[in-house]
Amino acid sequence: MSTEPTIILPPAVRLHAQALGAVGSQWIADLDDTVRELQDAWALRVGPPLSGGSASLVLLAERTDGTPAVLKLGLPESGELAHQARVLRLADGRGYARLLEHDSSHNAVLVERLGAALATEGHPTKHQMETICQTLKQAWISLEMPDGFTTGAGKARGLADYIDGFGPDADVPCSAPTRDRAVAFAHERGAAYNPTHCVLAHGDGHAENTLHCPMSGRDAASSYRFVDPDGLFIERAYDLGILMRGFNAELLAGDTILLGRQRCDWLAELTKIDPQPIWQWGFIERVSTGLFLWQTGRHELATQTLAVADRWAASVL
Repeated sequence: MSTEPTIILPPAVRLHAQALGAVGSQWIADLDDTVRELQDAWALRVGPPLSGGSASLVLLAERTDGTPAVLKLGLPESGELAHQARVLRLADGRGYARLLEHDSSHNAVLVERLGAALATEGHPTKHQMETICQTLKQAWISLEMPDGFTTGAGKARGLADYIDGFGPDADVPCSAPTRDRAVAFAHERGAAYNPTHCVLAHGDGHAENTLHCPMSGRDAASSYRFVDPDGLFIERAYDLGILMRGFNAELLAGDTILLGRQRCDWLAELTKIDPQPIWQWGFIERVSTGLFLWQTGRHELATQTLAVADRWAASVL
């Protein structure tokens, strides 16, 4: 068996695999055999890898009947795809890419191939956010109970613990009062958790995860679908909070507080959801994401993300 795959791994995937040590090196060594097995089992022709992300290898593929697809292989000890497969199976194509196959032994999924990401199409921010809201309304799945998915209470607790873990004297471009406010909001959202108000939410529905569906009319509400769901049993406002954490440049260029509140109120109007939890989840996500970006070396984006949070925290809202 060759120790070096003929598939050219994207640098981020290779580095991630190598960082896992022996298990990652073995995953690389087995990669050609793994892909061949999946090609045979799922009647595939596999093409080149796609860029983006580091926890999974994503390959263009086509079934022998001509169906275009994407083959995704998760790295060992990370990028677990069984959870994503479960969400996609429940969605059955409504608001999400359709799941074609899943192999838990190889941590692999085959999904329908969609078009370009919304983020790459050059639309203004407001258009992107409106499109994502339309797609969210298609994608939210009604569940009576969490059924094994992370709950809103669990997500709030995890984010609070992560932010709190930096400590009051942490060397990060984000003030301690800002971090304290994010933790307080997380405790508030956790206390507000109510299963009767929850859906199975995407959990990371941003413009990179929102892809054009070529089979739909471009003006149709269903012309975009999501990929890569986190899958959370949580209030709808959480998914809208994700839209509060990005698009930094325009927030920093103007009255950051006013523009933030206008964005929040507009999202609430589009979806008929109370703006308060949207604001709180958005603030929590902005702080936790900014800290993660800083921690992983993406300092410029982290600084911008957290600068907005500091300005928002300084306001009386």
